[in-house]
Amino acid sequence: MSTPPETVYSAQPIFSPTVSGTEPNPPAAHLSGKPDNPPWGVPSAVLTWFASIAFLFLVPNVCVLPYLVYRYQGLPALTQQELLADKTFVFLLVLSWVPAHLLTLALIWAVATRLGEYSIREVFGFSWSPDFGPWKSAGLAISLFLVAWLIASFFSAKPTDLDQILQSSRATALTLALLAVATAPLVEEMTYRGLLYSALQRLIGRWFAVVIVTSMFAGLHVWQYRQNIGAILSITLLSLVLTMIRARTGRLLPCFIIHLVFNGVQSLVIVFEPYLQALFNLWRHDAGSGVLICIWRNLV
Repeated sequence: MSTPPETVYSAQPIFSPTVSGTEPNPPAAHLSGKPDNPPWGVPSAVLTWFASIAFLFLVPNVCVLPYLVYRYQGLPALTQQELLADKTFVFLLVLSWVPAHLLTLALIWAVATRLGEYSIREVFGFSWSPDFGPWKSAGLAISLFLVAWLIASFFSAKPTDLDQILQSSRATALTLALLAVATAPLVEEMTYRGLLYSALQRLIGRWFAVVIVTSMFAGLHVWQYRQNIGAILSITLLSLVLTMIRARTGRLLPCFIIHLVFNGVQSLVIVFEPYLQALFNLWRHDAGSGVLICIWRNLV
């Protein structure tokens, strides 16, 4: 004797729906794993942000400590300027940003994916928007770099701490240029436009989140560029544009590519600056003979 097939009903959510943006840490049943409804709340994002800053301060200090003990044991305490004059110290300090960035990326992965429960590509939106692709991202990045260069050219400023680091040694400058492309854009975009913006926009709305994230990113760089108002304005502009694009597209990939290309242009300037400077000096010295003739004569 046959029996009718059993009707299957979909399970009802345990928690009743809430209005988006009114609950800082929504229950797991309400989380979609999408960039604008991420599986983390504001407390987790802020704590991760604090941890990323702590890594940048603590890890380098731990890494350079053996060298300081070996090199300066028994000597009076050194000032910041004296330490920055030590080329080996500065190189080790910059190199130690690598483990700091790697620790930050590991923490971001743990928080964003809930230790692998979600796809990091999905929760951050590592995909292209239909109206904002790679060419538009790269073009905007180059335009931003040119605008930043124009802003900086209007302000005369003392050398910043970063300028002193770049001038310390060629090895340090090249290492910093590599980090500016290899790890810094990914770490900063995942932290600010990834964790922080995604959680904040759900709680307080897109535009308040844009203002707060822009201010947090720019504010962290104020001390680094405190001697150069032009650099502060440029980094604020970059932060505003990146966060607005994140709000408009709902994706992190365009922001990452813009940041990557922006830093990449700066890194190319760092790498080729000595050669360009030598070429410029050569041109000034022998401008009457023509640049091409001058270059040819020095090559042969």
